[in-house]
Amino acid sequence: MICLVGFMGAGKSTALAELRDKGLRTADTDRLIEEEAGRSIPEIFDAGGEEGFREIEQRVVLAALADASIDALALGGGAVSNPALREAMSSPAHTVVWLDIDEGAAWRRVSRSDRPLAQDEEAFRRLFAERLPLYAAVSDAILPAVAFRIWERALEPVRMLDRLPAGTRMHWAAGSNGDYPVYVGRGLLTGPLFEGDGPVMPGDGRSFGFTDDSVGPIYADRVRGLEETVSVPPGETAKSVSQAEDSLRQMARLGVTRSDRLVAIGGGVVGDLAGFCAATYQRGIPYVQVPTTLVAQVDSAYGGKTGVDLPEGKNYVGAFHLPSAVVTDVDTLATLPEGELKAGLAEVVKTALLAGGDLWRQVRDLEPGEIASRADLVFDCARYKCGVVAADERDHGLRAALNLGHTVGHAIEAVTGYSRYRHGEAVALGLLAALRLSDAEDLRNELREWNIRHGLPVSLEPEVDPDEVLRAVQFDKKRTSKGVGFVLLKKPGEPRTDCLVEAGKVRASVEELNK
Repeated sequence: MICLVGFMGAGKSTALAELRDKGLRTADTDRLIEEEAGRSIPEIFDAGGEEGFREIEQRVVLAALADASIDALALGGGAVSNPALREAMSSPAHTVVWLDIDEGAAWRRVSRSDRPLAQDEEAFRRLFAERLPLYAAVSDAILPAVAFRIWERALEPVRMLDRLPAGTRMHWAAGSNGDYPVYVGRGLLTGPLFEGDGPVMPGDGRSFGFTDDSVGPIYADRVRGLEETVSVPPGETAKSVSQAEDSLRQMARLGVTRSDRLVAIGGGVVGDLAGFCAATYQRGIPYVQVPTTLVAQVDSAYGGKTGVDLPEGKNYVGAFHLPSAVVTDVDTLATLPEGELKAGLAEVVKTALLAGGDLWRQVRDLEPGEIASRADLVFDCARYKCGVVAADERDHGLRAALNLGHTVGHAIEAVTGYSRYRHGEAVALGLLAALRLSDAEDLRNELREWNIRHGLPVSLEPEVDPDEVLRAVQFDKKRTSKGVGFVLLKKPGEPRTDCLVEAGKVRASVEELNK
């Protein structure tokens, strides 16, 4: 049974209508409650208050959850507040889908209704904040509440959760240029997600793997249905125009057609390079991201940014090309070298700094070595990234916040030939510089101690020339005619983008890393 949960105004009734059109047998617990009580919900509230309503709700919803004749059930917005109902929803027989809506949109939708709990805006917003973590806790899948006819595309990917290992979660990444499912869990590589005729794999052709010489021998054979595999050298130096040409020619020799798809198995380099090749090969073929590094699992696999580096700067050549799906199997972190795992933590803490709130609190308290067992944190980071991308898919504004720490970090990578520092290590240093530029001294000191605790660098190696780093900063790909705009952050959850900073202050922030 698909159980729809979400706050008032999330569109559960509309979703039920779409599912009914798909042939599912549906029921709405609000209507069932009114039938049992013989009166409307406002009348139930008038007669017995919220407590009286909740008593009826528990009885009716428990019966509906046990009714095998119902394929899809819409629950009232407050049902998740009841521990007994949350326990019943956790049954393997149920797939709980949270229709996620933002607070402002929800209020605009219901503020003029007769809903008893939508008569006072301040109380409404408090209730929204109280229920938000409950929806997150019970959900197996998260879909945007306002996406048009989303069940035309999402029904079969949601149903796929029934065939995947327990604990797998799905987030539906949506934007103006397309949408796709993101699965995060354990044991996904060898499962049914890669079936050529299944609901997740795009196109009606063959699957071709795209990996590197380190990851391929470990994981490429585990992904079912790959016709052939393109492999590239490991490391950032493979993200070049010459390697892209070589890979495209390999694809041509293998006979890849426009109806086929690429399956990118590897870290950020593989994902960026495979995506770029997919975007440009025969003017575009679909591809699926299978991230195997922490950096890719929490950040780079999502959003459709693809590209390669030039000697003058990182990611100078590229294209926007959304993946058709992302399959994140956190079990792959077990084979990740310790240095790579530590480096990936820089993207985790960057995401937490941007998100603030509960995600920042969880990451701030993260113990060394714990991340490999925290599929929940990987999922939350991925979900945050997808949310930012959905709001600014073409990178014209809000998405620039994801560049926190990357302006100086990319410069460090460039001047050291993309070989001395892992991407995450350079970002860890870039974050310290960004917080110095933000005049966030206490937060910078906290992050410095966090880096030390997790084995990330806090200073540049002596042979790295700060002047070279400063020159490389001027080649940042986000530079405009006004200059280089930095992402600044005074406190977690409150980034500011496109901030021009005086040259002396930038120099001081970089020179500080050399001490």
